[in-house]
Amino acid sequence: MSQRTDRLDSQIRQELMQLLQREMKDPRVGFATITRVETARDLGSARVWVSVLGSDEEKAAAIGALTDAAPWLRRQLAGRLTVRHVPQLAIRHDDSIEAGDRVLRLLRQIEEERGDES
Repeated sequence: MSQRTDRLDSQIRQELMQLLQREMKDPRVGFATITRVETARDLGSARVWVSVLGSDEEKAAAIGALTDAAPWLRRQLAGRLTVRHVPQLAIRHDDSIEAGDRVLRLLRQIEEERGDES
């Protein structure tokens, strides 16, 4: 079952990215990227993790726009996927890229401070 959900997760992620890039017209979405999709075992729901570049207000607006567009996105997926029932989409903000960037900045800062001490 996990191979099936993994394949479905990958396919949903690819299709959603194409929809965001080519067909979604909402300007609030901005620079949003689908980072991962986790489908429930029963295939009834899927959590969609989204990373957004911009200020906190822009991030909130983008997540709100995608949440509002979830029924439309699901209908679009219905025509693109080869499954009987397309899972309900739950949009979540993914801050892992920002956290990774922060860690890299801190490591660079520590490295620079060590270089100044020598």
